[in-house]
Amino acid sequence: MRHIKLDKGADGVAILTLDNADESMNVVSDDWLAEMNVAIADLRDDVAVTGVIVTSGKPAFMAGADLKQMVEGYGRLTRTEAYAFSQTATAMHRSLETMGKPVACAMNGLALGGGFELALACHHRVLADDPRAIVGLPEVNLGLLPGSGGTQRLGRMLGSQKALDLLLSGRSVGPQEALDLKIVDALAPADKVVAKAREWLASGPSATRAWDEKDFFMPEMRGMIIPEVSLGYSINVATVVGKAGYNHPAPAAILSCVFEGLQLPFDKALSVESKYFARLLTDPVARNIIRTTFISKQAAEKGARRPAGVPKSKIAKVGVLGAGMMGAGIALVSAKAGVEVVLIDRDMATAEKGKAYSEKSFGKLVVKGKMTQEKADSTLALITPTDDFARLEGCDLVVEAVFEDLAIKAETTKKAEAVIPASATFATNTSSLPISELAKASARPEQFIGMHFFSPVDRMGLVEVIMGKQTSPETLAKSLDFIAQLRKTPIVVNDARGFYTSRVFRMFIFEGVAMLEDGVEPARIENAAKAAGFPIGPLALLDEVTMELPVKIIAEGEGQEGNTYTIENGMKVLSRMIELGRGSRKAGGGFYDYPAEGGKHVWDGLTKEFPSSDEQPDQNELKKRFLYSQANETAQCLEEGVLETVEDADLGSILGWGFPVWTGGTLSFVDTVGIEEFVRESDRLAQAYGARFAPSAWLRAKAQKGEPFYPAPAKV
Repeated sequence: MRHIKLDKGADGVAILTLDNADESMNVVSDDWLAEMNVAIADLRDDVAVTGVIVTSGKPAFMAGADLKQMVEGYGRLTRTEAYAFSQTATAMHRSLETMGKPVACAMNGLALGGGFELALACHHRVLADDPRAIVGLPEVNLGLLPGSGGTQRLGRMLGSQKALDLLLSGRSVGPQEALDLKIVDALAPADKVVAKAREWLASGPSATRAWDEKDFFMPEMRGMIIPEVSLGYSINVATVVGKAGYNHPAPAAILSCVFEGLQLPFDKALSVESKYFARLLTDPVARNIIRTTFISKQAAEKGARRPAGVPKSKIAKVGVLGAGMMGAGIALVSAKAGVEVVLIDRDMATAEKGKAYSEKSFGKLVVKGKMTQEKADSTLALITPTDDFARLEGCDLVVEAVFEDLAIKAETTKKAEAVIPASATFATNTSSLPISELAKASARPEQFIGMHFFSPVDRMGLVEVIMGKQTSPETLAKSLDFIAQLRKTPIVVNDARGFYTSRVFRMFIFEGVAMLEDGVEPARIENAAKAAGFPIGPLALLDEVTMELPVKIIAEGEGQEGNTYTIENGMKVLSRMIELGRGSRKAGGGFYDYPAEGGKHVWDGLTKEFPSSDEQPDQNELKKRFLYSQANETAQCLEEGVLETVEDADLGSILGWGFPVWTGGTLSFVDTVGIEEFVRESDRLAQAYGARFAPSAWLRAKAQKGEPFYPAPAKV
């Protein structure tokens, strides 16, 4: 066997060691399942074997399913085929559980998803007493549910409410909490977990689970008759709808699965679980989520867009020009990555204020016990605030994060390049200004690149890397190496006004304002955005980013491109709001009022300035306007070469501005709708609301050929 090692001891204890031959971590795969079935049959039939220990030959126990296989291999399964797939893993776990011999699981590291389901199928669980040894069932975050007994075993071990807390959140727990919850039975040092499991086997334990005993009973088996049970389910229904809405089918499926399954005998309950798993596996939402947020994200972080043949680099010293919110955040994440930082601003007071941002952040981590004071002090010491450009000497990389003005950025570039080494890379953090235009101020345009961080930098994982017309592959490679040091996720795009993320994000905020101009009620606009899956409505978002910013960007574009520049729908609204002195929350109020006692509400004067129509559109129509406008603009970015890959498009949309996760991203959304249907509906929207919805000739040609953005998954 390639993925399993089986050693039978003279004392009757067999050690079954998981050790995937093809991966650095154990994962659930077809080959592994087949080998497990062979091993279990052997152990069951061997009378000399009196007990079994399942452990791992790798630093972690088991990570769960092979996600790439989930998307590419199982993407075209029928529901019947998906049910059979779930039942295969379920039957293996059940065979292990009912072989008539006690089985202990010795988890020397993390056990997640299918890995933890395997542990739950064992009669006893020992976990390494190490904070990295987390356990959990995170499938809900993939648009799935545990499909090989996890929901039913966890429900019977913990009761419905505690089980649902873990299943609906997908959260992982550390060793002590796992022990307190009784989902593990003992803790031991990682190198002692097998010995601890052997001790349990020596005690002569039962090989029968509680739910296989004739007298097994739990309150949930009576359904909603028990008041506390019915109340718990009612609360969970409200929570699921409130948090996930109706776009994510997994939470509702988990809730139904637990409710139905806990009223049934165990084997019938496992069948119910497989039924709901099959429903989710054949739903495009799961495929969308897994493909973009896991497969594409991991590929990007591993260097999918890094030029081949360029030696790896490591940044030891970085200069950050500008100590405002963005610069302070870049300094913080750089220092946390162990990089020496020179933080420059126009005066020492401003530079010191930028460093204080890190000090405050580290202080919070210390209070929460997530960072020692010693570590906080040593990390903070890596940041040197200054107003002296001479301190940039020896920097491998400079990140400019000054005010969004061509002249100011040009001056800053020249001052920095006079000091930094000839080999240093110069990156500008800008959200909209063309990189090639900014590079004109550089004496080394081939070493000039855009590096667009998102605010707040310490919490947002995406970095949009923008190639100028003269940017070299070596500069791109060095920039991606730095982003990897920061443990952030890069996408790579080509130069254009607004690049990709800012260009498409503007479609969201301007569509919201256009709706207001069309007479749609403010609350209806905000609720439609959130119903579609956006984290915040466009009006509330504009209050936070300030209306002056998009107006300024539009003015710059109009000034440089003249009559060829398209003025956005809704500009009249923004101009009027600024005229009224209501350009942002910071200014005292925008579309919303922000009372001193806290909270917010729509400004009373908003509907007086922009009256609502008597007839209001259906919410689904508003959702389509948000989704289709952004998807069409993304397709144009791909057509124009601003984007080079579909993966970058989807990853950037979800991580950059919060395009709904259930869609998989802007272009996955098109594929989910079906490209032919997308073009037909876009034509209707264009006729109703304007040319911004009109598909390009290129997109029409793709639709006529029935050509999706992603290749269809293989049929297995």
